[in-house]
Amino acid sequence: MPRFVSLTRLRLRSLRFLPQFVVLNERAVRQLRNAAGFGRGKLLMDRGLSFWTMSLWEDEASMRAFRDRGAHRAVMPKLLGWCDEASVAHWSAETGELPDWPEAHARMTAEGRASQVRLPSANQKELRFPAPRWTRLERAIEGPPAA
Repeated sequence: MPRFVSLTRLRLRSLRFLPQFVVLNERAVRQLRNAAGFGRGKLLMDRGLSFWTMSLWEDEASMRAFRDRGAHRAVMPKLLGWCDEASVAHWSAETGELPDWPEAHARMTAEGRASQVRLPSANQKELRFPAPRWTRLERAIEGPPAA
């Protein structure tokens, strides 16, 4: 049963990066759906060009294997210049369920760490940002069928 949660948040610096981000994100989602050890996840497009991802994994090694390969790995260098805010948090899940967005925000605020970006905002430097507001723009992602 999946027991490792990975949470990310990023904010695009400009609307001009959105079209290419969407295309590359869809490639990463296709990769994610078939990733070994992936259970389920959800994406959230929030206000101010902010994007949240939350995924449930069998273990940290499975998450890292996904992160370091394929479409996901290809987009990572671009985010350094496209984003002015990026952060990540990981924890062991007590259940096989993903938390809601308010809990995710609380976790990111308390336990998260900033990821590298070339032009960090003031909020990035202090890991301070608003809680997700537009939760109706959530998208669920299911992993591969159980064997």
